[in-house]
Amino acid sequence: MRGEELILAGMALIFTGFLLIFIGTLLSATGEAEVEGGGVIMIGPIPIVFGTGRGVTIAMILAVVLMALWIVGALLARRG
Repeated sequence: MRGEELILAGMALIFTGFLLIFIGTLLSATGEAEVEGGGVIMIGPIPIVFGTGRGVTIAMILAVVLMALWIVGALLARRG
C-alpha cells in the first residue's frame, strides 16, 4: 500500500470520527440519546481504565486485555 493511500485512509477515519461526535452531540442535545464515555491511559505497561458506565469500563478492560495478548503474540512471533 502506498503512502498516499494510507494518508487518505487516515483522513477518512478522522472525518468519520468527527462526524460521529457531531451526530452524538446533536442527539444528546435533543434528549434522544444516553451518552457514556471512557478511556484508557497507558503509563508504560500499566493501564489506567476509567468510564462513566459499567459497560464502558468492561469494554475498556477487554481492550486492554486484547492489546496485551497482541503484544505477547507479536513478541512470540518475533522470536520464531
